Amino acid sequence: MPEPLKLHWHDGNDVRLLENGGQFFPALFEAIDQARSVVHLETYIFQIDDAGTALLARLQAACARGVKVRVVIDGFGSAESAQAVVECIRAMGGQCRVYRPEPRYLGRLVPSRRRLRRMHRKIAVIDNAVAFVGGINVVDDYTNEGEDQPSFTHPRFDYAVRVAGPIVADIVHAVDLLWVRLSWLQLRRPLRSLRDVQLRHPGYADHPPCGTTRAALALRDNLRFRHTIEQSYLHAMGRARRDILIACAYFLPGRRLRKALVAATARGVRVRLLLQGKAEYLLQRYATRAMYDELLSHGIEIYEYMPSFLHAKVAVVDDYATVGSSNLDPFSLLLAREANVVVDDAGFAARLRASLQRAIAADSRPVERHSYARRAWLRRLVDAAAYTAVRIAVALTGRGAQY
Repeated sequence: MPEPLKLHWHDGNDVRLLENGGQFFPALFEAIDQARSVVHLETYIFQIDDAGTALLARLQAACARGVKVRVVIDGFGSAESAQAVVECIRAMGGQCRVYRPEPRYLGRLVPSRRRLRRMHRKIAVIDNAVAFVGGINVVDDYTNEGEDQPSFTHPRFDYAVRVAGPIVADIVHAVDLLWVRLSWLQLRRPLRSLRDVQLRHPGYADHPPCGTTRAALALRDNLRFRHTIEQSYLHAMGRARRDILIACAYFLPGRRLRKALVAATARGVRVRLLLQGKAEYLLQRYATRAMYDELLSHGIEIYEYMPSFLHAKVAVVDDYATVGSSNLDPFSLLLAREANVVVDDAGFAARLRASLQRAIAADSRPVERHSYARRAWLRRLVDAAAYTAVRIAVALTGRGAQY
């Protein structure tokens, strides 16, 4: 029997879609420039490149105005820049926490399940009134993370949303809870502070309606919200009647999600997947391609985005949409802290669908079943080996039975 959907819906929100860093960073910078009390930022990757330097300048100016600045970065995703970011934030008068810092020296070579549980979400909250949630890290759109990889002429393809209204109360609660937990762990603050935050209702702040959009915050963690994001996808897919369109950087869904997609096609729903054409991480890329035969055989359409890295984690199901940090893969759905905004609004869904359809039409190549079936035996072997390796890795985490 499926688990109940644990979403706290709010009416009366203003939800604005932001495509790529070209729209996200100007909107974020404008909000920070107008901040008067607090700026809270969480990100998996914080690179000190053009985007990171520009953000640090805004945060420094905010500190100079007396704004409280709090930053949380992931210890693995930001491993190369973590120390520099912490020092810079503290020097300007802000506070910075590192979620699960990487071990030093030879400690990095020791396998640990704990190190796989990352803070992968990307959230910014300004004055507890405006929030940004999505998949966009603090990294320039046109640069790659690896020094040996060339830059692209097209931006990294990703999305975020700017939200205002009652939903912001839930986002503030989520970031406050993580901040207090990290403060207690790193600074050994009294446990009473942690209990105070946990016992407060998600709607504790007064956020009056400022729009017409119905939306909810979907979290994933290793405590209360282990399956919330997966359940939000299953809930939407199970009720789809016309169209499912998913854009996902790392697409390795478990059995229940694959079954839901196949069942949707059997009902006559058009199912389209927009996936990476440029391989950012080869193991995940080849493991995903090992699933193409099954998906294509059931009439699911697959398109690969070619100009640059596709980093999006979004979906549109009829008049329902989701934008956030969670991929449909074991890392996101079983291990990481993630955050998505789920929107029940025909207008927003139409805007996201139109954006994805433009990317499919202009910048993607379809994967044809007949041509894919003729691929070389060596490529088949590599794909199968990658898929097996991922399944073994999932089993070693102790969560294999869930996937």
